[in-house]
Amino acid sequence: MKNKKLRALLYLTILLLIVFILLNMFSTYLSIKNSVQKSVANQNLVAARSIADSMDMEAYQRFLNNQVKSQDYSDIKAYLEDAREKIGALYVYTIMIDNPTVSKCMITGFSKDHKGDFPIGGACTVPPEQVKQGYEGKSFITGILEDPEYGEYLTVGVPMKNQDGDIIGFLGIDVSAEDINAINGKVLKSSIAILVYNGGFVIMLLVTFFVIQKWYQKELTREVGDTEDTYQSEFQSLFASVRSLRHDFSNHIQVIHGLLKLEENAKALEYLTGLSKEVHSIESMKLDVIHPGLSVLLETKRLSAQNYNIDIEIDVSPKSFNWIKTIDLIKLLSNVIDNAIEATIELPEQERRMNIACKADDEKYTFMVTNTGPMISELDLENIFASGFSTKKAQKGKVRGQGLFIVKDLVNRYDGEIHVQSSEKETTVTMIIPVSGKMG
Repeated sequence: MKNKKLRALLYLTILLLIVFILLNMFSTYLSIKNSVQKSVANQNLVAARSIADSMDMEAYQRFLNNQVKSQDYSDIKAYLEDAREKIGALYVYTIMIDNPTVSKCMITGFSKDHKGDFPIGGACTVPPEQVKQGYEGKSFITGILEDPEYGEYLTVGVPMKNQDGDIIGFLGIDVSAEDINAINGKVLKSSIAILVYNGGFVIMLLVTFFVIQKWYQKELTREVGDTEDTYQSEFQSLFASVRSLRHDFSNHIQVIHGLLKLEENAKALEYLTGLSKEVHSIESMKLDVIHPGLSVLLETKRLSAQNYNIDIEIDVSPKSFNWIKTIDLIKLLSNVIDNAIEATIELPEQERRMNIACKADDEKYTFMVTNTGPMISELDLENIFASGFSTKKAQKGKVRGQGLFIVKDLVNRYDGEIHVQSSEKETTVTMIIPVSGKMG
């Protein structure tokens, strides 16, 4: 079921990626198309102004006063046809706009092979929106217009002014939609690299996302596995200590039962008095520790030490130690404390002592574990943090030399320090974690 969901999520992601790429390509196409159309229109606006400025406005004014096919009409028509030929436009013509809704075509410049002529004052296909702009004395640009007779084209228009600066008409230029599409195609071809880059960039983002997701899942699985292993180890240690206590008390009860059966009441009372002191010692085991994970760890290690008859003292600051991840905090202390217990039990019971201190202030956390036990040589101190190195004898089925290596690695991840000092009487491991350092 889980694999099916993951597969469905993957397919959905790929589908969304394809849709996104297609939308991106379509939007890029529209953007290029609009940019080309706007650029062509602006170029023809400049051309229209140039043509209008060079035109014989006196002759055109005379034509307007007498709107027939006179010599002035023929001269202006020839001028417009020549201009059309030079700029490669579909048509170049003059427009009369004397109302805000309808425009009239006055003189039109066709190509040489064009048959017929456009009537003087014939209605233009300029849309009302652009007619209104012209009526207000503004230049205008239309979109692509569809004409059943003259095809598809774009129109631009600029005011034509006489010597007094009065607008006496507009000069219009029609640009074939085929020419615009041809330019658009060339631009699209040159932009293929950009489209491919955009698509590749999106794919790269998706691949990066999956890689990061895989890495995160792997790290999360590893963290969960490490956490479970650590807690399982500590709980197994706790259960072993409880079973040991249960076994010991079973033996105590049998001894008391035997003494009472033999009517050795004084000896039974003496035995119970000693046992009471031991029970009181175990009951006082609870520590005033805010951090729940640290509390469980220290309780477990204290019980374990007492099972080995180790005189143990624990001193913890009233702080939460939340700057360190719980799993990392447990790894740091459990490895060091386990090493200390193993070293201490090599001594006679009357010499077994341990001290655990967890201190915190606004700048740093300080963890110090001190134990009696064999002295660590200078040579061993130099290699004690190396992976696989151990001062203890190898045991079948038990991996040695990883505890302090793990501790050193964790301390480094938190920008901290670790020091080991050893004398003939005791060994102390000190770990300092700066609160302002990076979190592991």
